This record gives sequence, structure tokens and C-alpha cells, in this order.
Amino acid sequence: MTISGQKRPDNVDIADVDVIAPNFKRRLSGVTSTIVQLVPKQRALGQRVATLGPGLPADIAHIRFRDLLSLWQPPKGRNHRVWHARRNTEMLPGILMRDVLRMPVKLLFTSAAQRRHSGYTKFLIRKMDAVIATSTRSGSFLDVPHTVIQHGVDLERFHPPCGPEDTIAATGLPGKYLVGCFGRVRPQKGTDLFVHAMIELLPQHPDWTAVISGRITPEHKAFADGLKADIAAAGLSERMVFLGEVDDIKPWYRRLSLYVAPSRNEGFGLTPLEAMASQTAVVTSDAGAYSEMTIEGETGSVVPAGNRDALTTAIGGYMADPAKTLEAGRKALDHVRTNFALECEAVALGAIYTVLS
Repeated sequence: MTISGQKRPDNVDIADVDVIAPNFKRRLSGVTSTIVQLVPKQRALGQRVATLGPGLPADIAHIRFRDLLSLWQPPKGRNHRVWHARRNTEMLPGILMRDVLRMPVKLLFTSAAQRRHSGYTKFLIRKMDAVIATSTRSGSFLDVPHTVIQHGVDLERFHPPCGPEDTIAATGLPGKYLVGCFGRVRPQKGTDLFVHAMIELLPQHPDWTAVISGRITPEHKAFADGLKADIAAAGLSERMVFLGEVDDIKPWYRRLSLYVAPSRNEGFGLTPLEAMASQTAVVTSDAGAYSEMTIEGETGSVVPAGNRDALTTAIGGYMADPAKTLEAGRKALDHVRTNFALECEAVALGAIYTVLS
């Protein structure tokens, strides 16, 4: 998702910005998706947040790089601006602005990593004024004091089915129920685990069809081609469909009865929340924060990452009992509305910003 060629609206005046959320990656990623959903909600709550960088929608509040020259002057009524970084490439400029250029900025970093940080990353993190972990698990890999603030999901953008377009019938695909796996097609995301589970399960469950959506990068084309060949060899090409990178994934969540997130490793991982907000049951690995967002046996199931047999068994249990699956979807919706509304994340971040500024 890039926006080159689209005209941006008028820039936000830097004098009216208390928090800068840099996004120094052009291609769509989980971090970018977080910023895209979160910043409009923060501004709706009165938080004066603006983005900086490429790869963002044209209508999101933003400043220009040349506006950084104004950071020697803090915003009215505050001692500092907050530079809210989410990547190494964003922490480093903040350190330079604060420690070399002596700009009145405070540095905040959000970490979603589920692994030991490199020495360089640890160095950058130690330079932050405050650190947020997106889950208890990601916090366990930090060596500095931190606050856990889990991501939320926009319940206006992701919502239950509400019309004929939100059904499997609207897709023209066969069957009564859809099971899906969304995300970049690559081993890290476990796309192969999902495909091989479907090759085993679909012949046993003729009412189900599987869909896979996500970008296939050149380096993973052979991987994807191999999966498509396996599907064709199993005679399932009409019941297991690669959608490619769709422009709007939200209706597809609503068309699903079951969503599968089989990642081998993950940062936080928003897709199960997006599915549950769409009233869809989930089966996930225990990568990222998946196990912290899923109620086992109620909103879905969690299996060990990389364990194809466990994944197949869990998915099969839901495919064998559609009524149970639909009920789990209803419980998932209630769970997300109660615990993972995007407003909750925005309010918690606002409290951190207030302390820093």
C-alpha cells in the first residue's frame, strides 16, 4: 500500500503538533497498519498527533520533513514534543535531534519484537525516555522498564457482516463456509502450513472453501508457485483460491466463518483481532501476541507455532462443526469489543504522552 501519485491534503501545522509518529517504511507492514488505524482515532480523542514519512494514506494527518526545523520550539503549553518511534530507523533520528541538535523532544519507542534484540537495538532502546511493549511476551525481551499497551482494532472499520456482499455467495466461490489465511505469502507467515492443512481437510468437508490473500514478493514467488502446484496436484484448485493482494480486505474477513493465522514468528499480529471484530472465529499459532488475544475454546484455538498436525486438528474441529464455529465468532466479537477497542490503546498512549511532554 503506497500512495505515490495521490494528492495529500493540507499539511498539519507543526505548531499544532504535540506528538510525531514517524513511518520510515514505504511498503505496507504491521507497523504501518497500526499507524494508519491509530492516528485518526487519537486525533478524534483530541490528541495532537501527526505522522511523518512515506507509505501512508493521503488523508492522514502529517507534517513535512522540513517542519522538523521547527522542533527547537516546543508546542504551546508544553516543554517537549514526543517522537514516537516504532523501528530502529525511527529511533536513531530522534536520538540525533535530542542529543546532538538539542531539540526539546522526548523519545518513546514501541516494541513488538518476540525475540532477543541485537546489541545495536538494545543501545537505541536504552536511549529512549519511555518504552512500550505491545504484549507481555514482547515485554519479556526488553531489558529496560516498560509499559504494556496492547494494540486495538478499529471497530468501525472492522465490523460484523451487514448485507449480501458480506457472504460467501457474493464471492462466486463454491460451498457454504469460507476459511481464510491473510498476510504476505512466505514461510514466516506459515502459508504452507495452512495450505497443507487444507489439502488434508477440504476433501473431508465439502461445504468449505479456502481463500488465501496476501502479497507475493519476487523472492517468495517460487514458494508460492510450489504451494499452487501442491493444490493443483490434490485437485483442489477450485476450492483453495489465491486472491492476491486485494485492495480492501475488510469484506473478506466478514465473509469468513473461520480465520487462520499460522505464523511461525510474528511481532504483535493484528489480523486475528481484525477477524474477531468481523465476527469470525480464529485458529492461530502461539506466535506474537496471538495467545494473549484468543480465549481458548471460546473465541477460537491456539496451537504451537510451526506444528502442522496441531494446526490441522484445530482447524478440522471447527470445520466439522459449523454451528460451533459461528458461535465462537459471536463470542470473539464480544471479546474484542470489550478488551481490544482501538480507543483503549489510544487513551493509554495519551497518558504516556502527557507524562513525557
